[in-house]
Parts: sequence; C-alpha cells; structure tokens
Amino acid sequence: MSPSQLAPGVEVVAVPGRGLAVRTADGEFLGVRTGDADQDALLARLTGRATDRPDAGLDRLVKAFEDAGYLAEAPRHTPWPAGRRDVRLLGDPVLTEPLAALLRAAGAEPRAAASFDEAADGRPAAVAWCLDGPVPAGLWDAADRLPERGVAWLRCHREGWQAWLEPLAAAPGDVTSAQLRARRLAATPAHRELGAYWSGPRTCGAPVRLTVPAAALLAALLADDLTRWATGEPGTGEPGTGTSRTGGPPARRRLRRVDLRTLTVTEHPVLPVPAVAPIPGSAG
Repeated sequence: MSPSQLAPGVEVVAVPGRGLAVRTADGEFLGVRTGDADQDALLARLTGRATDRPDAGLDRLVKAFEDAGYLAEAPRHTPWPAGRRDVRLLGDPVLTEPLAALLRAAGAEPRAAASFDEAADGRPAAVAWCLDGPVPAGLWDAADRLPERGVAWLRCHREGWQAWLEPLAAAPGDVTSAQLRARRLAATPAHRELGAYWSGPRTCGAPVRLTVPAAALLAALLADDLTRWATGEPGTGEPGTGTSRTGGPPARRRLRRVDLRTLTVTEHPVLPVPAVAPIPGSAG
C-alpha cells in the first residue's frame, strides 16, 4: 500500500468558510480542493488510517498528496550502526562536552582525545575537532587526510562573534579545511586582512565567551550532521541521500556560519578546490 500518512512537518487545517488547507514543511499554506470527497474520510486517511471501502475521489486526493511529497511512511528510528560508533573528540570542552552528551544520547560512543595522534589511533569512525577560537595555521593539515583513510572528519571554530561549521568530509574528494580556507580567501576582497587575522597576532579587548545556548546550538548542529552521516539519513551527501531537508546543499557541500549574538544560522554551498595542474616544462 502506498504511504498515506502526512510527512513530518506537513499539516492539514480546516479553514472556516474555505475548506481544507495544507501547511507544508516550509510553512506555506496551500488550498485543497476536495470536490465531492468526504473531508473527514480524507483526514482519517492522512493520519494513516486506511479505509476498507473503495472511493475513487478519496484515492485521487491521497495520490495528489503523495505526488506532491506530502506523504511518508510511518517514521522509523534508525539506530546508530555499531561500526560507526567510535567518535573521537578534540578541542575545547565548552564545545566537546555538550557534543559528547548529544552523540551519546544518539547511540554513538564518543571519546575525548588530548592530541590528534590519540584521536586518530586505531582508526575511529569519525573525528570531530571544535575550537573556541581561530584555527592556527597548519593545525588541521594532518586531519585533512583522515577521509583518505576512511575516517569521517568534522570541525568547527570561532572567529569573534561568528562560528564556522565546516562541511563533513567522509571520503576522498570531499572538502578539506585547507580547501575551505582557500575558498574563503578567494571570496572576500579583504583576503590580505583575513589571512593576517588567521596567522595572528590579534589584539583583543574583552573576550568573547560562548554562552550555554550558543554552545548547545553548535553542538546540536554538529551532532545532527554526524548522526545523519552515521545512519545514512537524507541530507548528508552520501550517494542517494539527496539534498538537505531544507532544500539546500548536503552536509558534505555546506559551510554554516552562526552569529553567536543572535544565534542566526546561514548556509553557504562550497565545493572542493581542484588540484593545480603542473606547470609544463620549458621546451628545448
């Protein structure tokens, strides 16, 4: 039987004097022309309760909901696979501790590591590195090679009141931190200033301190990316999983910027930087 339950985030409401309307997962309202079909029977079908008596008009309406993508099978919980439970965490406790709690609740087995060598030892399923500050030059160079060994690699850092959540890299050809730095430098007219900011030194006044809600938001976004990658849910960029649930780029092709003052999240698509072609040798 085709799915006849409304997808998560999709709702139907009875509008006085105007019949039924569907509220989509994006928050838009669309009118529903039910014709001669019984509205109560339609609502029963849309909550997953099938009817035994045939009704061509009702079947047509349910099929229209299905074709529009507003129906889904009953939600199923996908457990965290045993082979991907070993997640190593590096960086500042203000971020790694809430991240560890969320990953543990999702079914992973996160472990804090004191160094990159310790984090990469024994071939874990994934390494997440979280910094409450800018990334020192060269710090993530070795970690950028983790996907070549079959280890997923996720990272975030803070630059003043802005936090950057970089795309998850899980296979050769995914976006590395070095490539993302190159993309960011190429995208700004202040590339010299940004490069100087990264390399330091920087003169600061009163320090920026991550609030508990800000740290919780960053940890939740990272945990969601790792959970979707581990379980193969849509939006990760795994083959066949499609785009993110917001319709934007998948996690492995998405840079997120979080304004820590307002907790506003913006997404930016990002692609790997192609290897530079070698310079041809001079003739003669």
